Formats: sequence, C-alpha cells, structure tokens
Amino acid sequence: MTPVAAARAADTERATLDKAAAENFPVAPFFLPRSWRADLMAVYGFARLVDDIGDGDLAPGGADARLLGVADDEADDRLVLLDAFEADLHRVFDPAGPHPRHPLLRRLLPTVRRHGLTPEPFLGLIAANRQDQLVKRYETYDDLLAYCELSANPVGRLVLAVTGTSTPERVRRSDDICTALQIVEHLQDVAEDLGRDRVYLPATDMKRFHVQETDLAAPSAGASVRALVAFQAERAGELLNAGAPLVGSVHGRLRLLLAGFVAGGRAALHAIAAADYDVLPGPPKPGKVQLLREAGVTLREEG
Repeated sequence: MTPVAAARAADTERATLDKAAAENFPVAPFFLPRSWRADLMAVYGFARLVDDIGDGDLAPGGADARLLGVADDEADDRLVLLDAFEADLHRVFDPAGPHPRHPLLRRLLPTVRRHGLTPEPFLGLIAANRQDQLVKRYETYDDLLAYCELSANPVGRLVLAVTGTSTPERVRRSDDICTALQIVEHLQDVAEDLGRDRVYLPATDMKRFHVQETDLAAPSAGASVRALVAFQAERAGELLNAGAPLVGSVHGRLRLLLAGFVAGGRAALHAIAAADYDVLPGPPKPGKVQLLREAGVTLREEG
C-alpha cells in the first residue's frame, strides 16, 4: 500500500471510530484498562462499519468499497458490500491466509486471537444488516426480538468474551440489555428509519394503537403514536430491569462499564418520556447529567 493509500485508509478507519462519541452509552470509557479499551474499540469499529454499510452511511468517495475490493460500479450495492465484508471477516479467522483488506478488520485481528473469539457473533451482525435490505417491516414483537438476536445481542456477548466474564447466566442478562438498547434506539429513530423505508414498530402493535404509517411521517406525534411509543418504551424498560443484575454479577471497572450500558438505556428512556413520547421531530437524547444519575442509581441497586 502506498503512503497516500495508507493515509486514506487510516482516515476511513478514524471516521468510523469517531462515531463512538454519539452513542447512548460509553463504548470504551477512560477508566478501563488500555488493553480492554483497544479491544472494545476494535469490536465497536466492526459493528459500526457493518451498520454503516447496511444503512448506506459510508463516507462518500467509495473508499470503504475499494478497501474491500468492490468495483466502483457496485460500490452502492449494499448486499455486494456486505458479502465483501464477510469475505474479509473470514480472513480474520484464517491464520494461514492473507491479512484482511479493511483497516478496521486488521484492527480486529489481534483482539480475536488474544481472546479466542469465534466468528458467530460477527456473522450475526452481518446477517442482521442483510436482513435490513430484505425485511422492512416486522409483524409481531417476537419477530422484532428475533431480529435483535442478530442485530444487538452479539455485541454484549463480545463484551463478555473480551473481558473473560462470559457465563450462560451473564449471556442471558446481556441479551436482555442489548435487546432493550436496540428497541430504545428504534424508538429514538422512528422518523429516520421511516425515511429509509424501515419500520421497527411491530405491525400488530400499530394496529392495536390505531397507528398508520402515515402517522409516523407527521412532523409531530399524535396521541396514538405517543401511546404506542410509551408501550414500546415500557417493554424496553422491563428488559433493562431484567438484565440489570448482570451489573452486580461482576466487579471492578467492568461493573462500571456495564452500569454505563444500563444507564444509557434508562437515560434515553427518560429523555423519550420527557419529550412526552413525541419522537418524530428528532431523537430525544439524554444529557450527561442524566446519564451519570442513572449510572449511580444502577450501581446502588445492583451493588
């Protein structure tokens, strides 16, 4: 790789990692050991890039496509990009083969080898983004939960694997938290998702609350939409409460990290409630004070 190409690859990598600051919860906070921070950012970089591919949010210019070996005339084909990304992922798990093409996957390589990570959670995240290209609506809440099993739960499982704390009980609690965080994100992004021709509010619940898709396109939510959002928010809160004992099952700085995940979800739910469940003008976002308050509450409750 020439110096210019290497610099462009580094810029592409940094642009993806910089998005960590916009998440509802701290991705790799300063208080963690440096090795954990590096490994968690490697996992985050993978998850963020695959989501950006699936959402069509890659940086303009086609740098990611070129890094993955995708021809310019296919650079806008998300399924082609996901296939190329999966092929590059397999290079991470093939010690005898060539190194991955994309710098975010090269960053992931030592993390995978250090912790003996398996391909399954990474493949799940890719499968979720493939599903996003093909499935635009979800009929039932169970259908949505099955999607979250691919789109969200692998991230929590990877956090447990990287920190060496995975047990069946912790995985179950982690899945509850991650599914809740995904539902919260869907609630924050109802209008944005509709702009992508995606609706993550189950059709059966929309019917129950007499909500039409045209209602979701309004500049402000009516009473029926607010009631539906409140109902989904309550479900997310129950999942967060079910998963919260995960925090008390670990110690030290990992306990602070997991409390931050739970607190991020709870603070976002408070922000949604404070907006009177009107998520259509834009995503209600919690402030840092609310996030710190919720982290303190979570630590006290799960102490």
